[in-house]
Amino acid sequence: MEQLEMLMQGFASAITPINMLWVLLGAVMGTAVGVLPGLGSSMAVALLLPVTFSLDPTAAFIMFAGIYFGGMFGDSTAAILLNTPGQSSAIASTFEGHKLALNGRAGQALATAAIGAFIGGLLATMLTVFLMPFLMQLATMFGPAEYFALAVFAFLAVSSVVSESVVKGLIALGIGLALTFIGIDGPSGTERYTFGAPELLDGFSIVVITVGLLALGEVFDQASKVGTEAMETPIQQRRAMLGWKDFRYALPAWLRGTAFGLPFGIVPAGGSEVPTFLAYGTEKSLAKRRGDKEFGTTGSLRGLAAPEAAGNATTGTAMGTLLALGLPVSSTAAIMLAAFQQYGLQPGPLLLTNNADLVWTLLASLFIGLAVLLVLNMSLAGVWAKLLSVPNHYLYAGITVLSVLGVYAVGSSMSDLWVLFAIGLLGLVMRRYRVPLAPVMIAVVLGPLAETELRRALAVSEGDVSVLWGSPFTVVLYIVLAGALVVSLVQHLRHRRRAALEAKTVAVRLPDPVDAER
Repeated sequence: MEQLEMLMQGFASAITPINMLWVLLGAVMGTAVGVLPGLGSSMAVALLLPVTFSLDPTAAFIMFAGIYFGGMFGDSTAAILLNTPGQSSAIASTFEGHKLALNGRAGQALATAAIGAFIGGLLATMLTVFLMPFLMQLATMFGPAEYFALAVFAFLAVSSVVSESVVKGLIALGIGLALTFIGIDGPSGTERYTFGAPELLDGFSIVVITVGLLALGEVFDQASKVGTEAMETPIQQRRAMLGWKDFRYALPAWLRGTAFGLPFGIVPAGGSEVPTFLAYGTEKSLAKRRGDKEFGTTGSLRGLAAPEAAGNATTGTAMGTLLALGLPVSSTAAIMLAAFQQYGLQPGPLLLTNNADLVWTLLASLFIGLAVLLVLNMSLAGVWAKLLSVPNHYLYAGITVLSVLGVYAVGSSMSDLWVLFAIGLLGLVMRRYRVPLAPVMIAVVLGPLAETELRRALAVSEGDVSVLWGSPFTVVLYIVLAGALVVSLVQHLRHRRRAALEAKTVAVRLPDPVDAER
């Protein structure tokens, strides 16, 4: 098949000494940043984004392949050893993974996570390779109205899925869109919200927003917490290990988790949070039928294997959606899209036509990155565990230095540093009031695309707004979006009602202080 031929050419370009070095460095740095508490995979990509600007595009994206998957495994390592997931997608892994670690099975848990990440990512990337021509053909059928509908779907779906409150999700979306309005308006050439400051004419760089919101915002948040409890010491492990019996036991869960994760990398529904919880819930139901007493008590390998495979399967197919449609389905994918734009590349149907060598080399490097990560993380579990014991004041001071140097190296502008600190303070406020960050990142990246396509659609139709829902694709997309919003709203209301009921139950059970004294 043509895809296999192109993939083999991609492997020929990727498997060179220098490119293998970039994959290795990306895997090590991505895992090292992702494993640190409070950072995570999206932080790994954001923090290391300026590092790649000195490389040519092919080398940079090969390095990003290692960072992309390395950060995902780092999230799981922190979740298992420290019960502190680096990303919300690793929350489901804490339920059984940390119980396994506390019961002396941290090595098995880390091995289960590493193999699950490899299986889920491998199957997803293989599917992406074979679906790439179909996705590219589908993308050529899209017009301005279809792209605008996709952007609206991504905006509202992410805002409603990843946040505890739909209102907070929409607030985050509004913040992200407001940041994109600053600067010169492309079609008209007029200034927008610059307040007479020439430094704002070019708008805010995606690098400044990403590093400020994710990295510096986390630093400010940690610095504002005085008198917090000391970090618990994780269980040290020399290496990850999994016997053949445990492998056979976990294999069905890995496959089931992969099946859950594959579709969610194509649909903009908030990334891998939803499939990981669905996979964990399925394993919990199956364990209850089997009478598995380890589940929820001493820890179950299947309860960890399924969400790990689901999360990495979503990550794998998300790369295909990003390359073919130019549509990021998670905050990490949004940062990857920003990286493409920094090199003057726009993912979409023309990318495979104009930069086919880069696309297939990147896909080949995903396979290489997965293999490198499997070998590294099966043997370096003890190293990652030691990183968790780095004192917070050293850790976050280093992150601050890297953030400032990285942003200054990109633009060589002091105004960028002031914007960086301002957005960092915004990130602090959003964390304090539990406003999600992912909708901001999606809005910052997709906002200009949505505005451009909306204007283009209205210009072609001479102001007739019915063009926005005039095709079958847009109608179906808006119907699905409405259904998803209704389901999300119902789930939020049920969760709030359940929480209120539990609070009332606890209040009834607590003795009255006056009666207790008597």
